[in-house]
Amino acid sequence: MSAVDEVTVVTGASSGIGRAIAEALLAQGRKVVNLDYVMPDWSHTQLVSYQADLTQEAPTRERAAEIAALHNVTALVNNAGATRPGTIDTATTASLDDVVGLHLRAPMLLTQAFLPTLRACGHGRIVNMSSRAALGKVDRIVYSATKAGMIGMTRTLAMELGRDGITVNAIGPGPIATELFRKSNPEGAPQTQRILDSIAVGRMGTAGDVARAAMFFLSRDNGFVTGQVLYVCGGTTLGTASL
Repeated sequence: MSAVDEVTVVTGASSGIGRAIAEALLAQGRKVVNLDYVMPDWSHTQLVSYQADLTQEAPTRERAAEIAALHNVTALVNNAGATRPGTIDTATTASLDDVVGLHLRAPMLLTQAFLPTLRACGHGRIVNMSSRAALGKVDRIVYSATKAGMIGMTRTLAMELGRDGITVNAIGPGPIATELFRKSNPEGAPQTQRILDSIAVGRMGTAGDVARAAMFFLSRDNGFVTGQVLYVCGGTTLGTASL
């Protein structure tokens, strides 16, 4: 396959941040494969979508093998995520299993499936969507733990794959105005207002803010940046912001 056949896989691109990343890639003329638990309500001539529950191992393996067989994957964005709110008093092992599957197992399986073409192209790119919550967030014990795990995975993969020309980086979004954020932080709730008050730049982030960070890491010109975490958070990682 030639360079014109190169494909970027973006998980969770049916909506939210994943969609914004996919649209940014498509605007540059790149081909995108979307892998999500729901099919998108939008389309593009250069977009192909596959459906799978990435919290489950079997369908993840099946779709990964199918995509690897049909597409020349040279970049991967592990974006799909779920918050599963809960404190240590209320969190369940079922929630933990779900987010481990989604945030850790699925990225590992997808990376393994696409390694041959990521290596062969000489400029493979992997971007993992962590979170500002990896630094700690009340009522997000399973979410923050697995998002922190994604950072460990990112750094280790960067060390293992650097000599293959593959860069591996992570993005840690802060408060981003997506449907996922609004579900966990209802408008008008005291916790939501505390978050808004903690943002140094005085506004919520947008999916586009995160997409621009992803495009930096995905650029073929940025082969000397690897193993890094970029917090796109409006300054909420500064000081002791209460989130």
